[in-house]
Amino acid sequence: MHNKLSKNILNILLLSAGVGGLLTGFASATEGGGGAYPNGAEGIMAGALPPPGFYYVNYATHYNADGAQLPVDLKLDVSANVSRFVYMTEHKLFGADYGTYMVVPLLHVSAMLDTHSPAGTISSTESGLGDIAFSPLVLAWHSKNWHVATGLEFVVPTGDYDKHNLANLGRNYWTIEPVFAATYITDYGLELSGKFMYDFNTENSDTDYKSGQEFHVDYAVAYHTGPWTLGVGGYVYKQTTSDSGAGVTDPDGNKGQVLAIGPSVKYDLAGLSIEAKYQEEIWVENRPEGNKLWLKMSLPL
Repeated sequence: MHNKLSKNILNILLLSAGVGGLLTGFASATEGGGGAYPNGAEGIMAGALPPPGFYYVNYATHYNADGAQLPVDLKLDVSANVSRFVYMTEHKLFGADYGTYMVVPLLHVSAMLDTHSPAGTISSTESGLGDIAFSPLVLAWHSKNWHVATGLEFVVPTGDYDKHNLANLGRNYWTIEPVFAATYITDYGLELSGKFMYDFNTENSDTDYKSGQEFHVDYAVAYHTGPWTLGVGGYVYKQTTSDSGAGVTDPDGNKGQVLAIGPSVKYDLAGLSIEAKYQEEIWVENRPEGNKLWLKMSLPL
């Protein structure tokens, strides 16, 4: 029973790319149910990259969820501390500032499954390095009211992975992710921001399973007043193509979706930026349903 359940769940938790996909699912919604990107990581000023220089961004986050939208009694707890290193050069390309970045996640992942059978409760906990992400190309344009950025991100399977584990630190496949982000700020301080991403996943060589393509957006609506920014934000996630491989039984390819929303507050002082936010997941399909807490700090080096 233990091996059968482990095979069916097949990565209930897989985190990566700087806070990881922050959760996964049950026989669904890409392998393990999560994506390579940590949905909700960005929001306020998502399209505004910094001027030339070297910058450090730290994300501390906690996610907890249950299997309310799954046919299992599942509890998930994920904590992550993620370092993003950003370098913006003084060079121009197509009239934009040119830069690059790398994201290094450290994760603590716990999963507990009540089998409602003689096997009882199965649990798993893992800690360590997740899947590293990097972008060799980031372009940023700026004007009085607009900030726009685009890039191409690669997620590398550096985190530990075992197909028999309930919890894993990595996804064991590459993800290629084009990114487009934009921020509009009115003269009166109202901000609209969005970070738009589309994921192409390679096959997991250990399971011969290929996750479908994924569209997701981090968003924020906020108001700037002095050093403070107050707003509402979250993320939208929708799997757009079907999974393929062993374990795909749903006619629509086990596609997942989620919408998350919650309050955000940000404070800026002399180059230092600190942001706190809470996000509650709703309209969930083929994934666990939970909430996230974030604390983000960025500063020039």
